[in-house]
Amino acid sequence: MIVKVNNLVKRYKELIALDHFNMEVEEGEIIGLLGPNGCGKTTAINCILSLLSFDKGEIEVFGKKMTPNSYDIKQQIGLVPQEVSVFDNLTVRENIDYFCGLYVDNNNLRKQYVDEAIEFVGLKDFIKFYPKKLSGGLKRRLNIACGIAHKPKLIFLDEPTVAVDAQSRNFILNGIKKLNKEGSTIIYTTHYLEEVEMLCKRIIIMDNGKDLVSGTKEELKAMITTSEKIVVGFSTVQDEVVEKMKNIPHVIDIEKDGEDYIIKFENGFNNLTNLLDFIKKKDLTYTKLHSQLPTLNDVFLELTGKELRD
Repeated sequence: MIVKVNNLVKRYKELIALDHFNMEVEEGEIIGLLGPNGCGKTTAINCILSLLSFDKGEIEVFGKKMTPNSYDIKQQIGLVPQEVSVFDNLTVRENIDYFCGLYVDNNNLRKQYVDEAIEFVGLKDFIKFYPKKLSGGLKRRLNIACGIAHKPKLIFLDEPTVAVDAQSRNFILNGIKKLNKEGSTIIYTTHYLEEVEMLCKRIIIMDNGKDLVSGTKEELKAMITTSEKIVVGFSTVQDEVVEKMKNIPHVIDIEKDGEDYIIKFENGFNNLTNLLDFIKKKDLTYTKLHSQLPTLNDVFLELTGKELRD
């Protein structure tokens, strides 16, 4: 077990930021840590890294108790924070060299690691640039290089693709896969659920400081009520007919999305056949009709709700 968090509690006066939070991470995993804004993800990470004190609970990293003075453990950890955290008065190379030098004393080895980090994030043509001259995507890549240059065994990536273009995002995601193949265990937070679908072997969804569920994508999708969605568009349809569609076997909800209707079904067979029978009996003409399996977004919204968060 690389990381083990047991009944972690963190309070800010009356506010409970973490409420008996639990997490286990196996060696070699990319684990997705998901939750709405303010649910406690970053607080949990900072507690695991011993950057924040906490009120109750136990944290073990690499099988050892984690403390602020656990420098032997911290040398094996890399952190890529949500906000770009580099020095504006240092060049790309100087930034990476500085952060790598916090963990690697040997000059020759540090030079090798810095060169490899520059190559890894594709910044070879920008080593003499200062951060203010870099695009948003290049800054994100620099941020990653600073966090992983010392070749950590455990890497925390806190929303590393925020506000970058599609090309930079794809580059970063492929880099994360490569890091994992090279032996790094990765804890990954993001609001882009398609990234989690692509990267993560296992997922933890948290809210209000608690771990709600943990499992593979398939296991989480099997936990929710919705087992199938059918999207249908009609040439014309009356509201009372839409209401009667709710009486089709296994229908649990119908949502309007522009000109389309999203019909959600619980576990059942012949959902599409039953819907087509209804359409035929009501002499309706449809312009669109296709079935979808539930997504991580469906899991996330069912577990955490649809209300807006700060």
